[in-house]
Amino acid sequence: MAAFLASFTLVVLAEMGDKTQLLAMAFATRYRWSTVMLGVLAATAANHLLAVAVGAYLTNVIPLKAIKIAASASFVIFGLWTIRGDELHGEDRRFAFSPFWTVAVAFFLAEMGDKTQLATVALAATYNTVIPVWMGTTAGMMVSDAFGIAVGIVMGKRLPERLIKWTAALIFIGFGLFGLYQTLV
Repeated sequence: MAAFLASFTLVVLAEMGDKTQLLAMAFATRYRWSTVMLGVLAATAANHLLAVAVGAYLTNVIPLKAIKIAASASFVIFGLWTIRGDELHGEDRRFAFSPFWTVAVAFFLAEMGDKTQLATVALAATYNTVIPVWMGTTAGMMVSDAFGIAVGIVMGKRLPERLIKWTAALIFIGFGLFGLYQTLV
């Protein structure tokens, strides 16, 4: 349960203001919300399953202490990345498939190498488990992107993101520093 909760919480926080959340907002202005959510779910489930498989594999070839140090350091980096923020660069207009496939393909590609995918790898390696991390990160993405879709539909304007970004960043950095402290001391 700890792996699920940590995975869920960290991904929800990491997604606030992230490129894929912005992508959800953009798609919500063009497609039905249910189509966007299904596309996000399909892309996220596939992308994060790949990420947890990589994380689980790493625990078999790299010493656990080294993985914990790298994962903790990566959380600090993800916190700094969250402060920097992301922007869309045409990802919402790149594909011309049906709405479902446009959303799914755009999200899958947008998540490749993104901080939430890398966080999923780190979480799977840290907790040395696949299903709870996969379910937690996927659920976290869905909650965060549902928020983005709601904002895209209902508000139609930007909410102040500075406080959300800084809070998420500080929690990431705190997790990272705590993990480094636990591993190194």
